[in-house]
Amino acid sequence: MNGLMMHKQMLISSLIIHADRHHGDTEIVSRRVEGDLHRYTFRDCHRRARQLANALANLDVKPSDRVGTLAWNGYRHMELYYGVSGRGAVMHTINPRLHEDQVVYIADHAEDKYIFFDLTFLPLVQAIAARCTTVKAFVAMTDRAHMPEDCGIANLLCYEDLLEDSSPDYEWPSLDEDSASTLCYTSGTTGNPKGVLYSHRSTLLHTFAAALPDALNCSSRDTILPVVPMFHVNAWGIPYIACMVGAKLVFPGPALDGKSLYELFEAEQVTLSAGVPTVWQGLLGYVEQNGLAFSNMKRTVIGGAACSPSMLRTFQEDHGVQVLHAWGMTELSPLGTVGTLKSRHSTMSAIDRHAVQCKQGRAVFGVDMKIVDQDGAELPWNGQTSGELLVRGPWVVRNYFRSEDGNPLRIDGGAHGWFPTGDVATIDADGFMQITDRSKDVIKSGGEWIGSIELENIAMAHPAVSQAACIGAKHAKWDERPLLIVVRKPEADLTGEQMRMFYEGKVAKWWIPDDVVFVDAVPLGATGKILKNRLREQFGDHLLGGAH
Repeated sequence: MNGLMMHKQMLISSLIIHADRHHGDTEIVSRRVEGDLHRYTFRDCHRRARQLANALANLDVKPSDRVGTLAWNGYRHMELYYGVSGRGAVMHTINPRLHEDQVVYIADHAEDKYIFFDLTFLPLVQAIAARCTTVKAFVAMTDRAHMPEDCGIANLLCYEDLLEDSSPDYEWPSLDEDSASTLCYTSGTTGNPKGVLYSHRSTLLHTFAAALPDALNCSSRDTILPVVPMFHVNAWGIPYIACMVGAKLVFPGPALDGKSLYELFEAEQVTLSAGVPTVWQGLLGYVEQNGLAFSNMKRTVIGGAACSPSMLRTFQEDHGVQVLHAWGMTELSPLGTVGTLKSRHSTMSAIDRHAVQCKQGRAVFGVDMKIVDQDGAELPWNGQTSGELLVRGPWVVRNYFRSEDGNPLRIDGGAHGWFPTGDVATIDADGFMQITDRSKDVIKSGGEWIGSIELENIAMAHPAVSQAACIGAKHAKWDERPLLIVVRKPEADLTGEQMRMFYEGKVAKWWIPDDVVFVDAVPLGATGKILKNRLREQFGDHLLGGAH
């Protein structure tokens, strides 16, 4: 017997309809590429998204056609989120920080029909325009007054002209909720990036879960500033969450330096933000150097890379901002876990609570996870035993776009299989997962594993350290040994031996890095993660005397 409930498709367009109907006067504030602040409401956004849907029809964009973007966080990008997916096409956010060859590969692989871009990325578009084989035209996300002249891009269109020529009279179609809505490509640190194709259903379910109190805890009382880019896994779902709950949105545009972010936080009374640790380093540095404080910030979501214990303490103890440590992947839409404490943790000491918060958190409803050994046997949740992390759920990838590299899932007798994350992790009795390493980054010394993330976190707690990365360097006797690569804070005085002594009593002696290399900067990927493969290429032979 089936239930007797209405069957209504779960569609992305329903989010902007809801935001217009129930939170129509809530603001969306954007720092534009032109430098000024733009303000309008969810109702305005919905009207312009409908105009965009009509404009796309005039451009002969059909259902399932891919529409690319090279854009910052801003109101026009938000309109594309809804205008493209809402009419049945596929919104394809492209990371503009990638090398132009990768951008061309991604656009061609996706068969993008149009690419919309912010003027910041005009040089990139000029470099790739003639090389993209499926793109019919590029659209500059600006008005006629700011359109570039004689830029060498054939058939360049103006975003505001397209909207001005299009009616807001548009009724969102009733689509199949399993139809494709958005497309994001993995970072591609090795090999070509792979496409992850989300559906309307998976996106809506992810949005419900991400907004929950034990997840990002979002409501209409929040003002949310997503520092995480809209070109990176849909800004972790925040443009969808804000519409669902009616939260005010503040988009920082291209200005992601500490000063610009802080001024926007204060002026717009931001209560929640989300981003990667490298961005927060710049913000905290600016706040501390100028003796400032946060007036309204209540919590920050930190993901993309591990939040160091020192950063967590600085946010919470010095500034009263709760840290929500989160973990996810492009293949997970992206949210997998959030480090919201349970009631039993309230009786712990501050040190013990911080230790729990430094873990990546517990699974949000919808995500199932387990750790397994090299034979695939499930390992216990005791907080000590580490193994490969596998996940499954309704917003977890089951195959890459165009079946790139074959089916990634592991079938262990279940109907749907498990996705191997490539992370090595522990899970404690309360379900809190902690990444101890990437499987490709783990250091194997004399047959024993050493977790590079723990060594990096200890280094980051040193007052003279700005950034730290630990890699396995080749060793004549032990196969690999830890090599620490450090960026010192300006004018800091720190020697390698002092750094190594800092580890004494904190880890087993055989875990202490064999050597420390000081550099001016570490290589960062397009999403702010440290590129350890580059460091291994440069310093992998250091302990053998081959790199200095």
